[in-house]
Amino acid sequence: MSSEKAVGKIAIVGSGLVGSSWATIFASSGYKVQMYDISEKQLQTALTLVEKNLRKLDEHGLQRGNISADAALLNVSTTTSLEEVMKGAIYVQESALEDVNFRIEFYKKLDSITEPNTILASSTSTIPASKFTEGLVNRERCLIVHPVNPPLFLPLTEIVPAPWTSQETIDKAAKIMESIKQKPVKLKKEVLGFAVNRLQFALLAEAWRLVADDVIGVNDVDLVMSAGLGPRYAFNGPCETVHLNAFGVRDYFRRYGSGATTVLNDMGIVPDFTDESVIQKFETELEPKMSSSNIREYQAEREVKLVEMAKLKKAMNL
Repeated sequence: MSSEKAVGKIAIVGSGLVGSSWATIFASSGYKVQMYDISEKQLQTALTLVEKNLRKLDEHGLQRGNISADAALLNVSTTTSLEEVMKGAIYVQESALEDVNFRIEFYKKLDSITEPNTILASSTSTIPASKFTEGLVNRERCLIVHPVNPPLFLPLTEIVPAPWTSQETIDKAAKIMESIKQKPVKLKKEVLGFAVNRLQFALLAEAWRLVADDVIGVNDVDLVMSAGLGPRYAFNGPCETVHLNAFGVRDYFRRYGSGATTVLNDMGIVPDFTDESVIQKFETELEPKMSSSNIREYQAEREVKLVEMAKLKKAMNL
């Protein structure tokens, strides 16, 4: 675990669900946090959510630092002035609109008022930094720092540089993530979808094909993961898993590589996920047990399970 101390001001630009989660995590770690948004009403809503999140972390013993929720909340302030939130910030976590044209113009504004050593990090899950930072004066200090939902209980963070992001910026961003007990992974280069979505979408594509071809039902696809692959991956991941499933990774690929290639070659084309008959199959099995009309209830149930997983991993020092 990193020994980095929470020193400096963190600017949270965009105070929606993601921005509020970031504010919670940084404040819980002891950083001074200021949230920016265009609406005072939105900021008050965000501040209420941050307080709720901080107390939730306290309740479950999952604080990121050594301070109470009350003390952490004192670290959080708000502003509707972009210039004010940027002033004195060592690190900016932007969680604004997922639109490339908006980002191009917005980052020009951030670039014009940022201080000489400030890191500009975006939470975007879909837009590579090269798409909106290329023409900036301070582009070497811009990168993607993408959390996984819900970030309060899933600590993975993807750090994705643009081609011009400096190594110093990448390393500093990683240290800041470690200081708030996130688990950063550094992508060596920019790639569409980053790492999480590339792996997630590959799995989703095969799940779609298996259901579309009437090989297996939707509920059984989920069972394959929740009762089989998922628990292993929760602790070791796919690379360590194959390493453990033989006498090392070299032995695994020697034994099973050709078989894996045969199976992969048997997989169908990449789906576009628009076939109504397949979507209907998914809905027919998912809706009776998890109605979309009550989706918030099921999201809350998922959070309860993730809290228990987070507590277990903390107890195991993982």
